[in-house]
Amino acid sequence: MPTTAERHALLFLAALAVTGAGVRFQQSRTLDRVVADAFPEAPLRPLADRAVAAQLAAVDSARATTRRRGKNTKAPRTAPDTARAARTPTRPQGPVPVNRATAQELERLPGIGPALAQRLVAYRERHGPFRSLDDLLGVPGIGKATAAKLAPSVTF
Repeated sequence: MPTTAERHALLFLAALAVTGAGVRFQQSRTLDRVVADAFPEAPLRPLADRAVAAQLAAVDSARATTRRRGKNTKAPRTAPDTARAARTPTRPQGPVPVNRATAQELERLPGIGPALAQRLVAYRERHGPFRSLDDLLGVPGIGKATAAKLAPSVTF
């Protein structure tokens, strides 16, 4: 059984909550009237309702997709990442001549990104043409594993 002081505190909190809710409701109605007066030609309320409904639908869809796929998994992308597709170079049709290839052509090789392609070109310009796979090992970032991946794709 609550004491008298506890009952007074609960009564005070209840009165505060009711008063706060009433003030908030009154403020939102006042704000609606101000917006409606400022933009009489625009049906803002239906527009806002549609935006909220669209957002809720997107959240529900994402939750449903995540539930289907299992916990702790990302929902699938709805649109393809075209920027990434544009950055990803296509693989070469035949062997690439390492001593004549540009940085963009070198990027098409397996395991070679933009930075490593630039290093290959800079190393080639500084030290002369590559004669074998062993010469590629002198380029920072190319080790034995990368050289082994490059072996079927390059010519000297």
